[in-house]
Amino acid sequence: MIKFTNVYKRYPGEMDVLQDISLAINAGELVFVTGSSGAGKSTLLKLISAVEKPTSGTIFFENQNLSYLKKNEMPFLRRKFGMIFQDHKLLYDRTCFDNVLLPLAINDSDPSDIGRRVRAALNKVGLLEKEKLMPITLSGGEQQRLAIARAIVSRPSVLIADEPTANLDRGYADEIMNIFYSFQQVGVTVIISSHEIPPTKMKYKELHISKGSLNNVPLLT
Repeated sequence: MIKFTNVYKRYPGEMDVLQDISLAINAGELVFVTGSSGAGKSTLLKLISAVEKPTSGTIFFENQNLSYLKKNEMPFLRRKFGMIFQDHKLLYDRTCFDNVLLPLAINDSDPSDIGRRVRAALNKVGLLEKEKLMPITLSGGEQQRLAIARAIVSRPSVLIADEPTANLDRGYADEIMNIFYSFQQVGVTVIISSHEIPPTKMKYKELHISKGSLNNVPLLT
């Protein structure tokens, strides 16, 4: 469970980027965060994953108040989140295999298990045969799939994607969305920011942000 109560976010010298945000996301839900550019979607994702802290209000994740996390607790929390960015943030001087391996190396994973987990993640996104290639040789859709493999290799309980299909044509975009749906169907909480919701038969929740405020959000229970 992720729960925001009366959350505000303000950067120095700016107006409130987010204001009076209250919401609840249940484990295993598919959530679309929608709104125009500059509405506050990316900031909301950063608050959910504890990349940013709120200016005021409370954010709970699995009954833990994220505002009071100690510095040494952050790495353990972030292992539960897989982050996918619009610009991929891949390391172009390393192979596909090494890009996916990076989170496991940072987390001091069991060395005897790393190879299997990296290849399982690459296989999940259809890139196993390209593990030795450099990311620059991949198409835009393949690079986004590589970023997804890197995000899921640590087996996160929450997968967060910031406009993951914005620069892709319809075919690649549909492939990427189907990958996200497959994770949600096995119990992963999937949170995707987008200007609009793509056509889908999946059950989902929409959080629409306009000028830093949430609109049309069901009341908390």
